[in-house]
Amino acid sequence: MSSNNARADSLSLLLFTLRSGKLMAINLLKVSEIIPCPALTKMPESHPHVKGVAVLRGASLTVIDLSRAIGEQPLLDPEGGCLIVTDVSRSKQGLHVQAVSKIVHCLSTDIRPPPYGSGKRSYITGVTQVDGALVQVLDIEKVIHGITPARVEALTEALSREDSKLLAGARILVVDDSQVALQQSVITLRNLGLHCHTARSAREAIERLLELQGTPEQINVVVSDIEMSEMDGYSFTRTVRETPDFAHLYVLLHTSLNSAMNSEKARLAGANAVLTKFSSPELTQCLILAARTVAEQGY
Repeated sequence: MSSNNARADSLSLLLFTLRSGKLMAINLLKVSEIIPCPALTKMPESHPHVKGVAVLRGASLTVIDLSRAIGEQPLLDPEGGCLIVTDVSRSKQGLHVQAVSKIVHCLSTDIRPPPYGSGKRSYITGVTQVDGALVQVLDIEKVIHGITPARVEALTEALSREDSKLLAGARILVVDDSQVALQQSVITLRNLGLHCHTARSAREAIERLLELQGTPEQINVVVSDIEMSEMDGYSFTRTVRETPDFAHLYVLLHTSLNSAMNSEKARLAGANAVLTKFSSPELTQCLILAARTVAEQGY
């Protein structure tokens, strides 16, 4: 693992284990705190993967049995372990795990895509190695979606004729390594009557941009996740800005992290805007702004 954590594409991972003992990881920026598992109140008719509700500083916190949620064996001591309290996509939840191991620093290039054949039921977005041991990076968005699916809200009112015309001129590429997040964005675009191209990695996105360059479907707006294996959204944006044919593209970084803490890094990478997942109305407004910008620039 690289120790150079000063670069814009560096990240810190919190390593933890479940009953099997295999190492898993979550981006440290998604973690609010780590606490011993508190007393839980079981809620009737709750999702089977929800262990109960804890009260944390006066606020209710849904606690997810992560072992059950990802198809692992339950913990040996169901009352033991600890909670990783996460702040993801505008919501907080507790992940019940066996134990927290340590924090490691790496680069996005150290994170490789999941092994071929992992399948749609996999709950990882990538793998890496720490001290010779394989570490699986948890797809926390997929875990949460399996319990409380994010609603893709329909427009409460029709778009103005001007906004509809602007959006019709947007040729959009959506980039996200989470299938759940990708589908949410695509459904929002479909509800707006828009077709879009998709990619599951930054490298695939670059290939798609090259493929469509010079055709009637040439991309002028990119909506990209930040956390991706091999090349993250910041590195992808810098690559776009350094490529003459793509330097003009409007880039919206769409992240499950708090967008406020990422705005400066996004600006330095060359992104036009950053938005926290997932809000259909806010994504729609961002796309209207993007479409207006590319129209004014003649792209």
